[in-house]
Amino acid sequence: MPRAYTIATAALALGTSVKWLDNVMSHNRVPGVAQERQGISRRLTVEGLLVLALAVLLIQELGLPTVKAIALAEDLAKSEGRHIAQQGLNLGLDLPAFRARLLESLESAVEIAPVPKRGRPPRNKTGRLD
Repeated sequence: MPRAYTIATAALALGTSVKWLDNVMSHNRVPGVAQERQGISRRLTVEGLLVLALAVLLIQELGLPTVKAIALAEDLAKSEGRHIAQQGLNLGLDLPAFRARLLESLESAVEIAPVPKRGRPPRNKTGRLD
């Protein structure tokens, strides 16, 4: 099974907010994102992060709507960074270099991202809301 990352780590690596990333994954199907039932946090693979990083780039640089950016990002990830539209638009990206930068960013994010707490929260014995 490939390594999976938390939303907090992914948001740091992508330079986005956790809320934005969670909303995008709630409303769109992204390959490489493990979405289970309610209450279980999502996990992202490197492939899922690559698609999301490409989508962020397309949104920021070209102003594409999120749904179209994700679809185009999937195509770019599958076709080694090349996309030719029906009308002849040729879009190219140095995918190996882009992936290398993403992996560097991800490596840094893993070091500083908050580790999600596990288990039941401690019981408040005083009765006060702290």
